[in-house]
Amino acid sequence: MTADDTFGRLDDDGYPAYTMGRAAEMLGTTQGFLRAIGEARLITPLRSAGGHRRYSRYQLRIAARARELVDQGTPIEAACRIVALEDQLEEAQRINAEHRRAAQSPNPAAVA
Repeated sequence: MTADDTFGRLDDDGYPAYTMGRAAEMLGTTQGFLRAIGEARLITPLRSAGGHRRYSRYQLRIAARARELVDQGTPIEAACRIVALEDQLEEAQRINAEHRRAAQSPNPAAVA
């Protein structure tokens, strides 16, 4: 991947653009917190060729929500479970909305 390819992917929510240190700094947390939510399998950072963790913007949003719950006193394991369920619910609602739009379309086969 060239520098031009990387620059073009910065708008991609799934692109692992952030190092662990930068991610922790952006979230105002510790690297240990990021490791803990990784161990709880809330997020699985991608690894660089050298084995370093890299996080996407999507993963940072998930981590920020977990941190919010932990800051409110929720145990980290429970916070991770809550965030995972919230994320699953959001995805299910998105899929349901797509199906409703397709069902209301005059030509359902044309909606993809």
